[in-house]
Amino acid sequence: MKTICLITMASVNLAFCLMATPVVAQINWPQFRGPGSRGVAEDFQIPEHWSANDNIAWKKDIPGRGWSSPVVWNDHVFLTTVVNTGESEEARKGLYFGGNRPLPPDAVHQWKVICLNLKTGETRWERLVREGKPLSSVHIKSSFASETPVTDGERVYCCFGNVGIYCFDFAGNELWQCELAPLPTRLGWGTAASPVLHEGSIYYCYDNEEQSFLLALDAETGKEVWKTLRDEKSNWATPYVWQNELRTEIVTPGSGAVRSYNLEGKLLWSLKGMSSITIATPYAANGLLYLSSGYVGDQDRPIYAIKPGAAGDISLKDDATSNEFIAWMLPDAGPYNPTTLVSKNRLFVLYDRGLIACYRATTGEELYSRQRLPGGRAFTSSPWASDGKIFCLNEDGVTFVLRDSDQFELLRTNPLDVDDMGMATPAMAQDTLLIRTAARIYCIKEMER
Repeated sequence: MKTICLITMASVNLAFCLMATPVVAQINWPQFRGPGSRGVAEDFQIPEHWSANDNIAWKKDIPGRGWSSPVVWNDHVFLTTVVNTGESEEARKGLYFGGNRPLPPDAVHQWKVICLNLKTGETRWERLVREGKPLSSVHIKSSFASETPVTDGERVYCCFGNVGIYCFDFAGNELWQCELAPLPTRLGWGTAASPVLHEGSIYYCYDNEEQSFLLALDAETGKEVWKTLRDEKSNWATPYVWQNELRTEIVTPGSGAVRSYNLEGKLLWSLKGMSSITIATPYAANGLLYLSSGYVGDQDRPIYAIKPGAAGDISLKDDATSNEFIAWMLPDAGPYNPTTLVSKNRLFVLYDRGLIACYRATTGEELYSRQRLPGGRAFTSSPWASDGKIFCLNEDGVTFVLRDSDQFELLRTNPLDVDDMGMATPAMAQDTLLIRTAARIYCIKEMER
C-alpha cells in the first residue's frame, strides 16, 4: 500500500539526511561516502590501476544527468538521474563564474530511480517518479539528481530536492512518497544535500533562501515525525548522525553556524566560524568529529575537530584554535567542494584546483603541505581510501592514486573515457569500485589475466 506525504511551503518542507549505523562487515555501501560517511573501505581491496578498458568488470551508459553517488546493498546498485527531453546545455569543467541559471529550464524532464545488478551491470528495474517541467533551477554544472540515495537493506530512499522523497522496496515497488515543494536556493544553484538514515528515521536537511529546516520522517511510512526550523540560508552539506560514547546526535553544517540536534530535533550545540558556503559532509574518526568549510572566495576556510559532549555555543574566541570542546582548528585549510578524508591518523585535504595536503588527524599537525597533482585541474568529488592508498577523481575522469603515508607519493594515474566528466563521489563494495560519470557508470574490479 502506497502512502503519500505532502509537505507544503507553509509547513516548511525539505530536510532529509540519511545516515548509517557503524560497520560490522563492509560488504555494502548504503549512503553517501559509505559506512560512517567516511569514504574508507577497510575490509577489502579495490584495484590500484584501471583504464577505460583495463580492470573493468562492466560499464553501462546512464541516460540523463545526475551527480548522485551510487549506493550498494548485496548485489543491488541504486542510483538516480534526471533526463532532459529537450536540449541540454553542456557544462564546462573547473571553477568559474557565469554558471548561474536563475530560471527553470522550459523542457520536460523525467526524474528516475535505477537499480542495477552489481555483478553484471544489467538493469533490474527503472522507475519514473515524475515527468514535467522543473519548477526550480540549477547551476549549469549541477543536476536535478544530485542527492545520493540511502538504503537499509529492505528499502531504498531516493531524494530529489524540490520534488520529493521516494521509497521503494528492492523489487522496485513504490511504498511511499513525500512531496517537497520547491524553495529558492542561493543564485538558483539548486539542491544537493543527501538524506541520512538512523534506526527507522530518515533525516533531511534543507537549507534555502526562504525557510530552512531539518525534517525527520518515519522510514517505514514516510510520515513526518518532527520538523525543526533553522535560522540558516542555502548550504549543500549532507548531515551526519554522530554516534559517540556519550549520545547520538544529528550534526548539520551551515554557513551561519554548525548546529547539532538530538534525535527529537532539539538543539544541543552550535559553532560559528564557517565560510559563506558550506558543502562538505561531517564524519567521525579517532573519537573526534571533523567539520570543514572552504569557499574559495573567503578568507576563513576552517577545518575543526570536535570532542563529544558539547553544549551551547562552542565558537572560538578571538584567535584561539581550541577550547573545551574543540580539539583543534586550522583557519585556512578547508576545501570547497570535496569532503576531507581521515585514514588511520592522517587527515587528507583535496582542493578543487588540484592540490592535496595531509595533517595529523588527532592534532592538526601538518604532515605535508599542499602538493600539486600533475595535470589534475578541477576536483569536485571527495577522495576515498582503501588498502593503504588514497584515491582522488578529477572532473576529467582521471583518478590519482597516492600512498597513504606521512609523505606525498603519487603512485599512478588512471584515466577513463575521454568524453566523460567526473563529479560524483565513487562507491566501494565487495572488492569493486563504482565510478559514476556524466555518461555512464563503471564497475572496476581486479580481473583475471
